[in-house]
Amino acid sequence: MAMFSLAIRARAKANPLLTRRALHFRNFCNGRFGLSTSESDPPDRPVAGTKFLESFKEEFEIGSRVISLETGKIARFANGAVVLGMEETKVLSTVAAAKGDADRDFLPLTVDYQEKQFAQGLIPNTFMRREGAPKERELLCGRLIDRPIRPLFPAGFYHEIQVMASVLSSDGKQDPDVLAANATSAALMLSDIPWGGPIGVVRMGRICGQFIVNPTMDELSLSDLNLVYACTRDKTLMIDVQAREITEKDLEAGLRLAHPEAVKYLEPQIRLAAKAGKQKKEYKLSMVSEQIFEKVRNLAEAPIDAVFTDPSYGKFERGEALEKIAQDVKSALEEECDEQSLKVLPKVVDTVRKKVVRKRIISEGFRLDGRHLDEVRPIYCEAGHLPILHGSALFNRGDTQVLCTVTLGAPQDAQRLDSLVGPPTKRFMLHYSFPPFCINEIGKRAGLNRREVGHGTLAEKALLAVLPPEDDFPYTVRINSEVMASDGSTSMATVCGGSMALMDAGIPLREHVAGVSVGLVTDVDPETGEITDYRILTDILGLEDHLGDMDFKIAGTRNGVTAIQLDIKPAGIPLDIICESLEPARKGRLQILDHMEQEISVPRNQDYRNSPRLVTLKFSNDAIRRFIGPLGALKRKVEEETGARISVGDGTITIAAKNQAVMEKVQDKVDFIVGREIVVGGIYKGIVMSIKEYGAFVEFNGGQQGLLHISELSHEPVSRVSDVVSVGQQISLMCIGQDVRGNIKLSRKATLPRPESETKSVVEGSAPVTKEKPNIWASPENMSKGEQLESTLEELVLSKMENTESNRSASLMPSVVIRSAAECDEEEKSAGLSKTSKSAPKPKGTLKKGSKQKKIQSSDNMPDLSLSIMLSESLSQMGGNKEFTSQDEGEANLSDQNDKETGGKTPVTPQKLKLGTKVTAKIYQIRARGLVLDLGGGIRGMYKFEPNGEREFTVGDELLVQCSSFTSKGIPVMSMVDEE
Repeated sequence: MAMFSLAIRARAKANPLLTRRALHFRNFCNGRFGLSTSESDPPDRPVAGTKFLESFKEEFEIGSRVISLETGKIARFANGAVVLGMEETKVLSTVAAAKGDADRDFLPLTVDYQEKQFAQGLIPNTFMRREGAPKERELLCGRLIDRPIRPLFPAGFYHEIQVMASVLSSDGKQDPDVLAANATSAALMLSDIPWGGPIGVVRMGRICGQFIVNPTMDELSLSDLNLVYACTRDKTLMIDVQAREITEKDLEAGLRLAHPEAVKYLEPQIRLAAKAGKQKKEYKLSMVSEQIFEKVRNLAEAPIDAVFTDPSYGKFERGEALEKIAQDVKSALEEECDEQSLKVLPKVVDTVRKKVVRKRIISEGFRLDGRHLDEVRPIYCEAGHLPILHGSALFNRGDTQVLCTVTLGAPQDAQRLDSLVGPPTKRFMLHYSFPPFCINEIGKRAGLNRREVGHGTLAEKALLAVLPPEDDFPYTVRINSEVMASDGSTSMATVCGGSMALMDAGIPLREHVAGVSVGLVTDVDPETGEITDYRILTDILGLEDHLGDMDFKIAGTRNGVTAIQLDIKPAGIPLDIICESLEPARKGRLQILDHMEQEISVPRNQDYRNSPRLVTLKFSNDAIRRFIGPLGALKRKVEEETGARISVGDGTITIAAKNQAVMEKVQDKVDFIVGREIVVGGIYKGIVMSIKEYGAFVEFNGGQQGLLHISELSHEPVSRVSDVVSVGQQISLMCIGQDVRGNIKLSRKATLPRPESETKSVVEGSAPVTKEKPNIWASPENMSKGEQLESTLEELVLSKMENTESNRSASLMPSVVIRSAAECDEEEKSAGLSKTSKSAPKPKGTLKKGSKQKKIQSSDNMPDLSLSIMLSESLSQMGGNKEFTSQDEGEANLSDQNDKETGGKTPVTPQKLKLGTKVTAKIYQIRARGLVLDLGGGIRGMYKFEPNGEREFTVGDELLVQCSSFTSKGIPVMSMVDEE
């Protein structure tokens, strides 16, 4: 190998033109040389050429936004394919037609709209990581495309057509549904399929009274109108509206503004079709000859007219009579062996029915059931049809009957949406169901039905405008609409029944919402196709919908329109007729609202036990972490035990319970785990941790401990604590205050019913417990420094008393020291039998970790800290030589009770001054708003003048008073005792 390389180098030096490529060497590969073949060796080697994709593009501007139409680059095999773009949002729409002749009597048009997650740069969050069945939004967008293009196919064209619209990219600013509809129109114009387009589709919004063309999604969130309008050059094809009680006048203005904006889409499509469009193909049309039509008409017209002129027929009686007429005509044609007429008999008979009904309505002004043109059918309303449910209502209009039910859920029950645009969740849902029995037929119930989804969404839009804001009503709401009988306009009946059911559920709706469907019957000149005469029908029957030209559904309140859906059968209706239909619809809607408000006009009270409950509690993050537990185990355990749903946020715990009983159960568990603010008179559940001779220490309220004295165990005398409670036992307790040593005082007997001998009287000297205004203990450390530096002891006390509006017994209790049982044992040992306490223990006023603290800054019952300091010094001087043991505490309590029974004449000490203690006090000072009392031993108290009291006081007078409460600084508040 070395010799070979040297030879090559020598030849290269001799001949510089000799290179590696000339020697047929290729580059190094894995460190070795390799021989290469010359590029010129195979003389006929094929070379890939460059394919040229001829594309055509049209750009135009509508509503200050540039829109482009492009064809020829992608989807070239389809009959027609167009990519429509607006900024970074691009939609592809393709059209294809089936091969062969059609053997059917209807147009099998299918429109599929699809939003894939790649359009916004995401991977689907599903198990298979791919899109599944069509979502509700995709079905609705497909209907939005189908409704304006279907009427423009020629009569008798029954070939199968499929439209597929796909979102290629989305920037989230524009809703792709309108873009897909315009792209479909352009694709049909380019295809060889006969079609009477083009059409233009535009969206209109309104913000602060100003209409906006092609609004963005952000603008739509601020708009009170979402109008989608489709039209040809001079006629309306489709209207879809969601609004917030917009008036008919403003709606008409929006429609008239939308028409010229939609027409701007037509010329670019025509220009694009002229450049790249295909020649229209000659398809076979299934037409009925004039001879066959006249033959069938002569046989069926008279009996059909007799059925339609008899208003006594109901829906099914009329249907049976018409079916019998069709069978009689069929028998006559079979006798004549007229095979051609038999093939088209159903279609011809239906055409005869249509002509008979339309002629009678236009010429005589009467309808199938004998009503006038603007007459609404009889109405029946019943709210609360199923009392055990959250809300229910039954609504009848004529033979149409709908049962609506309301179910309330927690915020996390909201539906999650995976659409490219719009909100991520939906908290209000209306599900419409049309079972086969409602029209006396049999059938199978499959998955999502396009018609059911469309009708349910229309009713949902109508009711959404009157729902309370989420901040005021955070529940998730679901309405189920079950059609029990159908004879026209079940979607509008769903609106009426849903509105009553929402009020029956106690949801504070602003207004009732009702809906009515308006129809149209026209007389058209066969030569020009222009409308020569027409009639507008209010509250149409199902047969009038089938035989008429228009189904104009309008829903709203007394103040305005909330939802509209227009579907037509002919190739467009003049906008003037559409606007004229708004007034009959408003009058019919008001009649229906009168009946609904007679049944239920205000939301029902939600106090009954079956209604769900939703509560949001605020805690510290540390307390919430304790409640969740390791890996959420504690939270899941509470949910499993109670059946409630609990969600945790930043500083909040939201509980959704099925009823009030479940809510109370959950709150008890949350209080036991986390704790809540200690309130005098509050009921708590606790567990006995240890038992002493004088009582028991109980853990409650999220790990806090209090003292249950032996005297508070039962109404009956108790010799031993262990006879009533045991360690580990769970009991219900009431917080009754704080003892001298700072422990929380608990009472078990306060939660028990009183014996019959005591129910008629109150023990003298007992402190009243009020719940008018709960007392929440706050630490003195939370007081501002400015309040600690106030001057003039008595003036500050009385000024606070003057501003007090609560009951004397509802004032704040002294600040609290919360100790565990172990801490109390250490305190007892340190005290000793022979040691003396030089000062009373100072209350610290701090709550144990996990409880919620409240800062009280402007309480009327709370004097300033300077008074508290001076009184505490005098209390310390009086109690400095008093000896106490753990057993002395129980004896002191018994002596206090004896003092109360003797009228309070014994000298008072700081340890004996408790709630209900009666003492004889001297008037120390007289102020404008009350008295400063000398309770003895330098202890000062306060007394506030009664509002209507007329009594003269003199300094030095003695008064019999009773300690009714303490302020947060430990100052006794006294009340007068009537001397008997």
